[in-house]
Amino acid sequence: MNEICIFAGTSEGRELTQLLRRQGIRVYACVATEYGQTLLEAGENVHTGRLSQEQMEELLTQRRFDCVVDATHPYAALVTENLQAACTATGTEYLRLLRGSSEFPRDCIWVQDTAQAVQKLQELPGNVLLTTGSKELAAFAQLPDFAQRCYARVLPVEGSICACREAGLPASHIYAMQGPFSLEMNLAQLHCCNAAVLVTKEAGAKGGFPEKAQAAAQAGVKLLVIGRPPQTAGMDFPQMAALLARRFGFSLSPEVAVVGMGPGGREHRTQAAQLALQEAECLIGARRMLEATALPGQICCEAVAPEKIREAIFAHPECSRFAVVLSGDVGFYSGARKLLPLLTDCKAKLLPGISSLSMLCSRLGVSYEDAVSVSLHGREMGIAAVLAREPKVFVLVGGEDGMGKLCRHLVEFGFGAVDISVGERLGYPEERITRGTPAQLAGERFDSLSAALITHEVTQPAAPGWKDEVFLREKRVPMTKRDIRAAVLARLELGRDAVCWDIGAGTGSVSVEMAAQCPWGKVYAVEKEPEAMALLEKNRRLHHMDNVIPVPGTAPEACYDLPAPTHVFIGGSGGNMEEILELARRKNPEVRVVATAIALETLAELGRFPGADVTCLTAAQGKTLGSHTLMQGQNPVYIFTFQGDGQ
Repeated sequence: MNEICIFAGTSEGRELTQLLRRQGIRVYACVATEYGQTLLEAGENVHTGRLSQEQMEELLTQRRFDCVVDATHPYAALVTENLQAACTATGTEYLRLLRGSSEFPRDCIWVQDTAQAVQKLQELPGNVLLTTGSKELAAFAQLPDFAQRCYARVLPVEGSICACREAGLPASHIYAMQGPFSLEMNLAQLHCCNAAVLVTKEAGAKGGFPEKAQAAAQAGVKLLVIGRPPQTAGMDFPQMAALLARRFGFSLSPEVAVVGMGPGGREHRTQAAQLALQEAECLIGARRMLEATALPGQICCEAVAPEKIREAIFAHPECSRFAVVLSGDVGFYSGARKLLPLLTDCKAKLLPGISSLSMLCSRLGVSYEDAVSVSLHGREMGIAAVLAREPKVFVLVGGEDGMGKLCRHLVEFGFGAVDISVGERLGYPEERITRGTPAQLAGERFDSLSAALITHEVTQPAAPGWKDEVFLREKRVPMTKRDIRAAVLARLELGRDAVCWDIGAGTGSVSVEMAAQCPWGKVYAVEKEPEAMALLEKNRRLHHMDNVIPVPGTAPEACYDLPAPTHVFIGGSGGNMEEILELARRKNPEVRVVATAIALETLAELGRFPGADVTCLTAAQGKTLGSHTLMQGQNPVYIFTFQGDGQ
């Protein structure tokens, strides 16, 4: 079985070690300190401690590795020299993993080594923040005023702390911390020690050099950089990984850019999206997206379903960079939401695009931060309930005559006179914007690539417990009164996408208010009396609640084919309380149930169920009689609340 030895003194070395282990390659890692060992994955075969050249030769002779990868720090020149000599002596292949260098700021002070840095600091006034590690402290301790003006940032391990103390640094001048360090953290430490000079090695982006340089510039601090020793020829991380993958027969985790293409035209793509498309070896997406983006020589795979996209990625192991092209914005009703969980073994990134929402609102000259968005792609109409409580609603439609169906539906549920602006083929040469009302546009034909912005003045009460007078009523159809209705809604604790059953819906007053509380959900209003069902239908249309679904029949039989409820209100059980509860809990063991009881028989029936929270409410309504107001008492109502199966 193949075995590789990696001297993993850098983050790149640790990443390569972990990459190879995931591919089933045996890796023997060498780190200088116990702290370095803790950074490797658990179970790693690791040697901890510094090795001389002779010890390296002994290790290589005993284990006979396929090759040795030198991933030590760029400044660990002696280790690299010894390792090269040991590989030559034992006939072991030597590979050097290089860390990329960073561009030096023009105004930095560059020195060749630590000795020159010490000499330069003698010429520079002010406090000094040293970020070069604990091994260099003995050299800096030669400064005459070292303990007074120097502060050291070192690893939080015993060896580093001891080195600080041996150099003569007081505890208040020691920052024992583990990187990486952000720009903000570097700035904070420079200000904390009132530094005039920041001393660092040129450790590349992985070593946090850009953040140090930027912090020094912002803080007005001189940057003193110790240059790298002469480097042995080698490879960067992608080159090294590709070499080992070819040699040992495994594929690397592909890089996948999920690109939001906006409306589709090149002029509407972001620069980041365009770069990802250019760098990709393989493009994946719908045919029209591929035709608009493919470059000569790129592999193109037509796939839309998330599972098919994943299959296309792993069907091309020869490619390392992929771009999945999606219309619009990857965070706005996009396939990216279902795709990302399937790409956990890829290096996936999201690149946003211009959404149809922002495009349409820009064409209309209006803001969209206060707009609520709804997609009707592949779902039943439920837009009226949202519109009843939101003054600005953006709607995505799809399919043949989707916009016409939307307009006719709005007319049916009392929104025929609201303002609607329809955008067709936004961003394309044939783009068209049409303004009007649903009543005016219901008969027109629109492109399937359409979106709409609807605005109007909301008049529906936001708080639960609407006045009884706003509902249509019949003498023989019972209605849950306002005060009890408000208490019931409070105990139901509905989410905006709840799935509800209202058993014994009567006039539909509770159904309508439940629907208003969960505009993205559904309320199945179960009622056995035809007269009450007709009244319920009128009330749901009067209050624009297209998410109330009338269900004629007797519970529980009428509920067998209904979706599993998240919430159930039982206002009238017809003597079937136990059967209704059993069915609801069978469909969803965590269902929340609120039931009311006025009759003693219903009270006794509900009292048999364990785990209920019980409240008795007695209300009295004021009525004017002459010059006096008399309080007319209503029947006491018991409210039972159950969560889950009560076990």
